[in-house]
Amino acid sequence: MQRRTIESLQVEVVKFIDNADFHRAGAQRRILDQPLAIAKPDTNWYAPLLDERRTRTTSTTMTRPPKSVVLTAAQERVLFAQLNYARFCLARLQVEANSAGWTADRARVILHWHDVSESVRRQLAETNLALVLAMAKRVRSADLDFGDLLSEGNMALMRSVDKFDFSRGFKFSTYACRAILKAYSRLGLKTQKYRKHFPVEFDPALQRADHVAAVRATRETEDVAEVKELFDSNRAGLSELERTVIFHRYGLDRPLHAAPMTLEQVGAMVGVTKERVRQIQNKALEKIRRALISLNPAAGAMLPTISGTPN
Repeated sequence: MQRRTIESLQVEVVKFIDNADFHRAGAQRRILDQPLAIAKPDTNWYAPLLDERRTRTTSTTMTRPPKSVVLTAAQERVLFAQLNYARFCLARLQVEANSAGWTADRARVILHWHDVSESVRRQLAETNLALVLAMAKRVRSADLDFGDLLSEGNMALMRSVDKFDFSRGFKFSTYACRAILKAYSRLGLKTQKYRKHFPVEFDPALQRADHVAAVRATRETEDVAEVKELFDSNRAGLSELERTVIFHRYGLDRPLHAAPMTLEQVGAMVGVTKERVRQIQNKALEKIRRALISLNPAAGAMLPTISGTPN
């Protein structure tokens, strides 16, 4: 896991909201080493909402998450300062490592700052999950699945955490709610466009995995029946010897895909050589092909399979 993280950090551009305080002496002590006591949120209430089987019940009965943590403006500033300062340090170390080389010591320090930033980012997102639920209830409609609203809201919340500038003095909830509602608006437009092209929902129970094979088998059966009918009526104008060779060579009296007689076996039956049976067979097949094409141009395509019968 750490190896994949290092590999991604070698090419990924680390983005952060810069602040003048990050560049002053003692920034790490002020921002990280002396933080306010901020309670971690309990997110156990949120997981059932994402369960499709319980979405409808939960969305209509739950009004407020239990044990919710509401951040003060000061606590928000602390957490967002920690998040962006960790990314600031991470970006600076990334530039140094890319220019001077990725040593084991540098990689350990970079992973430390990466873990710090991800931990704070997760805390901020989990603390504000109630915003997603509130906005989902606000725009709930028959056209949008509640689970889709929650998923889209979660992604919008994470983007908001990444882009929020705490130095402007606004509450994060104001910024995040607008971003979540905007994401829901895009989801609604996307859903309307999709249903315009696909008005019927896909039902896996109606899908047949053997559909192609079944169609092919039906087509083969119909084509063989057409060839047999043409053979019986002799509309291809075959001679008696040609009819005998074709009849025994391809087993028109046997089930489909049954083992055919070889050229040598047919030759022994009619009293000619193996090569002569091949010549008679090819001439007869060409007559049958022309007759089939004249009746049904697509039916003639099956004859190369017949002519490929083993010797």
